[in-house]
Amino acid sequence: MERYQKLEKIGEGTYGKVYKARDALSGRLVALKSTQIDREDKGVPSTALREISLLQTLSDSAYVVRLLSVELVVRNSRPRLYLVFEYLDSDLKKFIDEQSSGIPLSDIKRLMYQLCKGIAYCHGHGVMHRDLKPQNLLLDNKNRLLKIADFGLSRAFSIPLKNYTHEVVSLCYRAPEVLLGATHYSTPVDIWSIGCIFAELSLGFPLFPGDSELQQLLHIFRLLGTPDENVWPGISKLRDWHEYPRWKPQKLSEIVPDIGMDGVDLLSKMLQYDPPKRITAKEALEHPFFDDLDKSQV
Repeated sequence: MERYQKLEKIGEGTYGKVYKARDALSGRLVALKSTQIDREDKGVPSTALREISLLQTLSDSAYVVRLLSVELVVRNSRPRLYLVFEYLDSDLKKFIDEQSSGIPLSDIKRLMYQLCKGIAYCHGHGVMHRDLKPQNLLLDNKNRLLKIADFGLSRAFSIPLKNYTHEVVSLCYRAPEVLLGATHYSTPVDIWSIGCIFAELSLGFPLFPGDSELQQLLHIFRLLGTPDENVWPGISKLRDWHEYPRWKPQKLSEIVPDIGMDGVDLLSKMLQYDPPKRITAKEALEHPFFDDLDKSQV
């Protein structure tokens, strides 16, 4: 690791620290994700191995952050794993926070198209991300390119669906089936998160700003209406379903007015309660919302 000069810490999460660094051989900037391996553990953590494996699967996409190398370093009998990524200048959360006068609709379309393109590639290769949020979407300010990052919670999926944990996705972007305790779910959980990000790009703040699972559900129900068996067959059988207060749906066109009618239509298709009814990422790319986008420049 002597070839990499750490410049500053740029992030820290459950699975380790992330540093901005310079590659002494090439002079290029890189991001180092560092994970301590406890001596009591039996080897490299499964989350790190899974992230490495999935990133290698997705390495050909222009919309997924590129893993450059993997380094295992042992100092004083203390092993540490380093994932070396391409470095990007910013992330979508910082970009949203910096736009004091709002984000132009043309930029929203470009960013949403790139996000749908990247997730369509992931889903097409059997990978669901499970933690989509603005902080995990990196931006190259020079090329105006969005790249999906942080695959630590991602999983390869198969048919029939396996039993998955419901402790995934940051609250503001967590799909209702996960909030209600579903353990069998698939790619629609990512589509719900994309819908939440879509609205946030326009509003400048999260659409459903809950700080607990219950409050998150109530935020969703107040805006989209409280679902029932007619809207979402099987909902009453989910583990954490109760009789919630009955709210009628509000008009999305009044909640997120600046994305136009085509944008509201796309958003409504992403925020369908019944997971199989949600639009897929591949279908979203063909939606009229993107008709006037110059896709050759994306």
